[in-house]
Amino acid sequence: MSTTTHETEIIADPDVPLIRIIREFDAPREKVFRAHTEPDLIVQWLGPRRLEMRIDHYDCRTGGSYRYLHVEDGIEYGFHGCFHEVRPSELIVQTFTFEGFPDGVALERLVLDDLGDGRTRLTATSLVDSFEGRDAAIASGMEMGIREGYERLDELLAG
Repeated sequence: MSTTTHETEIIADPDVPLIRIIREFDAPREKVFRAHTEPDLIVQWLGPRRLEMRIDHYDCRTGGSYRYLHVEDGIEYGFHGCFHEVRPSELIVQTFTFEGFPDGVALERLVLDDLGDGRTRLTATSLVDSFEGRDAAIASGMEMGIREGYERLDELLAG
């Protein structure tokens, strides 16, 4: 099975402590949305291949919350947040906290645009409280994890 891999743009905004991610997928936005909201699909693509993902809970609805772990060599990395607004196949607004840095809460917004012909553009923004926090997130290897995760998502969407 062959999948097309699109480039993932990751942009650090020069004016505000924000990271913008833009990525196209060869799948309808309903399918891309489901892959971001259904726990049994999320565990198949979110994060680098070398990490095992375990979901504690994942209630993707306006007012819901989530917590999951990435595990590597017995070491657990926890993440959690709340869903502030969820609009099917269109928008997810949530908070995101890496439990290793609990004061660093990000406000994230994911928008899915229908490009026609069964294609979708994902635009995600992550706003943090400081440029130092943003730069630390980028330096943490986040870019590699996002790129590899989206390659895994391409594979899932093609299946």
